Amino acid sequence: MSFAPLSLEGRTAVVLGGTSGIGRTLCIGLAQAGADVVASARRQSLVDGVALEIEKQGRKTLRVPSDVTQRDSLERLLDKTLAAFGKVDVLVNCAGITKRVPSLDISEEDWTSILDTNLTGTLRGCQVFGRAMLAQGSGSIINIASLTSFVALYEVAPYAASKAAVVSLTQSLAIEWGKRGVRVNAIAPGVFRTDLNQALLDGTERGKELLMRTPMNRFGKVEELAGAAVFLASDAASFVNGEVIVVDGGFLASGVNR
Repeated sequence: MSFAPLSLEGRTAVVLGGTSGIGRTLCIGLAQAGADVVASARRQSLVDGVALEIEKQGRKTLRVPSDVTQRDSLERLLDKTLAAFGKVDVLVNCAGITKRVPSLDISEEDWTSILDTNLTGTLRGCQVFGRAMLAQGSGSIINIASLTSFVALYEVAPYAASKAAVVSLTQSLAIEWGKRGVRVNAIAPGVFRTDLNQALLDGTERGKELLMRTPMNRFGKVEELAGAAVFLASDAASFVNGEVIVVDGGFLASGVNR
């Protein structure tokens, strides 16, 4: 048996929540590996911007916005993708929101909003695009989990609950769909520097604690997540199903560091 390469030539990938932060980086990484990539999120201007970056990699794309809280928008995205490319080989569920608040004070509205985007939004994406993958008998779904899928972070209970459930959902779909040719896995990122969290990481006690808990003694660069996504999307991961790949610089292994 020869080694299955990491090339994604000839494949079509859709990344929900693919226009900023981790999602944008995964779009570029999948394109660099050879896939045609459709980056979608709510804001048309951001969709257009990432589409240009994908095209600079020599790959094809679409400019279709979507909202993971609106099933009809995902169905429209699927229809346009199938019309343009004929298939969907890879789905990345990357849309997510969070809010820091003491658990005693979290409103039911905020709780519901976070779970609707992070958990139910992931389910919607899996259902809408997974149905097409099951019909064609092949596909790779990559969900985005979190450190909080496994350990608690202070005052983000709804986010942690949603991400713990994403792992469970990933495993459930993996055992239902694996025999029909569709693999379902997840990536759990550690602490990665983005435009949104830079001030928190560099200027707070919380940031100092996160750094102390990371044995590599630095925060991740979002580009360092692309390899895990390309691997899971490729034939090199043809027997990987129901797994969570943690990319965290050793955070979850951390006990006493000094």
